[in-house]
Amino acid sequence: MENTFVRVRSAKDIVISLSLIILGSVLVALPTGAGINIAGFFMIFAGIIVVLVLRTGYRNTATGEKFQKTEHYFQQTMNAAISSALESKPETIDLTEADKGNAVKLDIYYSRSADKAYLQLFEYIPYKYEPCSKMYEYEIKKVEKLIK
Repeated sequence: MENTFVRVRSAKDIVISLSLIILGSVLVALPTGAGINIAGFFMIFAGIIVVLVLRTGYRNTATGEKFQKTEHYFQQTMNAAISSALESKPETIDLTEADKGNAVKLDIYYSRSADKAYLQLFEYIPYKYEPCSKMYEYEIKKVEKLIK
């Protein structure tokens, strides 16, 4: 079964957009100055834009479960070490080396409710990241330190 993830709206996205729209509507409805009304209209407009654009959640197309995503970037020299750790012991990946380069990217899709995490390693080829490992599935407790 192929695990592919697509971006979807999360509950946080909906709460943010609704909050902006409601707060903006309240500001417009109050009998205040023109400046406050203009700010209210901008908040309503921002809320509408956010509901149309913002998608921070991910959904597994095969199972329909919703996930969150975390990314870690590493130097090229870490590629072999991370690849071997992904096969058996992902908790041994050294996050102190993270964000010291951007040649290798580790994507982690996780869902605490489903108790699953999917890990995949990508290598930077000019202008995009290409997968350089298969997608590994683990229990969430096994990759807990990579998510934080």
